[in-house]
Amino acid sequence: MITNISLTTVYCLDQDATRDFYVDVLGFQPRMDAPMGPDARWVTVCHPNQPELEVTLMTPGPPLAPDAADFVRRQLEKGQMGGLGLRVDDCRKTHQELVEKGVEFLQEPADRPYGVEAVMRDNTGNWLVLVEPRDFEPADLA
Repeated sequence: MITNISLTTVYCLDQDATRDFYVDVLGFQPRMDAPMGPDARWVTVCHPNQPELEVTLMTPGPPLAPDAADFVRRQLEKGQMGGLGLRVDDCRKTHQELVEKGVEFLQEPADRPYGVEAVMRDNTGNWLVLVEPRDFEPADLA
């Protein structure tokens, strides 16, 4: 029986720099940093409020086929990869705090039927969505 989601992957170009961004800028905690063979590392972080969900910071490479890894790398370099949705308690305040830390936002906080949303990039170019949720009905999305 599946009990929860325990791991998700965010691709990056530099595991050290991306780990530092998630830890120093976003407030995540380092979880694992271990060699995986001669040319790879297993690097994970987690949010202190959700330690059961680890985010693997993975460079494009095996187990991806070479052409798939090249595609992911090109998408990262263009800033066209999705990343994570991050729940926040005050989107406008969190936005301001992250702007002060130099984070690039693609979308300023805006009211949506489901809450207040802002879209930012991590240091590799992955899109991260900040959402301050509110109750809504499916018809509100139409």
